[in-house]
Amino acid sequence: MSVFASPRFLPRVMAADAVSCAASGALQLLCTGALARMTGLPAPLLLGTGVFLLAYAAAAAWMAMRAEPPRRLIGLVVAGNFAWALGCIALLALAGAGLGVLGWAWVLAQAATVVVLAELQWMGLRHTRTGRRGVVAA
Repeated sequence: MSVFASPRFLPRVMAADAVSCAASGALQLLCTGALARMTGLPAPLLLGTGVFLLAYAAAAAWMAMRAEPPRRLIGLVVAGNFAWALGCIALLALAGAGLGVLGWAWVLAQAATVVVLAELQWMGLRHTRTGRRGVVAA
């Protein structure tokens, strides 16, 4: 059996997504001013996305704890993660000149993280499907 087809793969990826978003969101909320100074990112952007990341982390944790992963919701998460990465690239294209090296690193790290998570989530969705009586098949 492929690692992607394991019944625990999607919940584990969703848990990793929840942890990474909770850590990033908490850091952005607790250290908004310092992060804004170090990165060149606007404090309101850091604050707003920090709140969003914490709310998203709670939703991702809920999905990770389900006995059967909510596949449609995870499909939306995949699309949202790819959209977040595109938003990061757009931010760099539009405002990158005003960012410091740490700002570029912060935004690129977020983009890379969500692309990896989205790809893992997509692979998990593609390699598993729910059959009759809740059985996951490869």
